[in-house]
Amino acid sequence: MTEHNDARISEEAHLRLLRLIEDEPELSQRELAERLGVSLGKVNYCMRALLEKGWVKAENFRRSNNKKAYLYKLTPGGLREKAALTLRFLRRKEAEHDALVREIAELRAEVTRDN
Repeated sequence: MTEHNDARISEEAHLRLLRLIEDEPELSQRELAERLGVSLGKVNYCMRALLEKGWVKAENFRRSNNKKAYLYKLTPGGLREKAALTLRFLRRKEAEHDALVREIAELRAEVTRDN
């Protein structure tokens, strides 16, 4: 896997995590991992990166079962970065869609030509 692909995967992981945090800031890292379908270690790794970048802040709060937990909030910088990541993701997916449409048209022409 190239460095470019690694960066894209990291961006997508951060975007998915930022979106989920924005929607449900009270989720624990374990719950975030379950929702995202990834390991707790991966969420912890990504969360530390988001906290270090200043895109997310964590505040202590007590849940109804009196366990200490964190409330994760996107910072203004995190909201800006989420918007930028969303735009890059959208552009990438649109380009993939356009490529698929072209490939499908080529395959249909090939099938028609061969029959």
